[in-house]
Amino acid sequence: MIEVKNLKKKFASKQVLNGINAVFDRGKINLIIGQSGSGKTVLLKTIIGLYEVDEGDIYYDNRVFNGTKSKFKKQIRKEIGMVFQGGALFDSETVEQNVMFPLEMFTEMTYEEKRERANFCLKRVELVNANNLFPSEISGGMQKRVAIARAIALNPKYLFCDEPNSGLDPLTSIVIDNLIKEIAQEYNMTTIINTHDMNSVMEIGDKIIYIYEGNKWWEGNNEEIFDTDNKELNAFIFASEKMKKLKKQDNL
Repeated sequence: MIEVKNLKKKFASKQVLNGINAVFDRGKINLIIGQSGSGKTVLLKTIIGLYEVDEGDIYYDNRVFNGTKSKFKKQIRKEIGMVFQGGALFDSETVEQNVMFPLEMFTEMTYEEKRERANFCLKRVELVNANNLFPSEISGGMQKRVAIARAIALNPKYLFCDEPNSGLDPLTSIVIDNLIKEIAQEYNMTTIINTHDMNSVMEIGDKIIYIYEGNKWWEGNNEEIFDTDNKELNAFIFASEKMKKLKKQDNL
């Protein structure tokens, strides 16, 4: 479980987060949604420590994360897996080397042990016979699978995904969504996904938090979201669905 209390973040004179309170459940798919500029990406990056909070607290299973010594933060970071938008793979390293990267950084495994773990993770994301290929030699969907394999290499307690479906076609997006959900449930990970993909909301959203102008504006699940009378959330859903239909028409 991850909990944030009264989280505030400002850049220059702009208040981006206005006192966010939220609990992200273990073994569940927790989605953060909101329009561009709403603060959802800042919230995600603040929770994992890429941004320092101005006020408030972040707890990982009741352990305070922000404001602690770097040694303690490093221990919690070893328990975090991150899937960055676009995959963020190293272009000069092979698929296998990319997955081995966190093992090189945080473990004292032998080379063979790291290679065995990397192969296990690649098999888990159903990506085989790609070990010696470079990111430029594989598709966008395969790159996302490599990114997920790298994220779970350290067997993390917490999994973060920043727009995991960005740049993918609808069918591949569904495959990636289902893969993330399967892995989260299998390993009982606290999973937080930052997304604007309404298909993800409908299909895998166990818990959804809608951010509006730096505030937590709505909270619920994927069965409740279409019955809400929240004006701003309904406008966001309608705009997202309209955009999806337009993109679908463009592809015909």
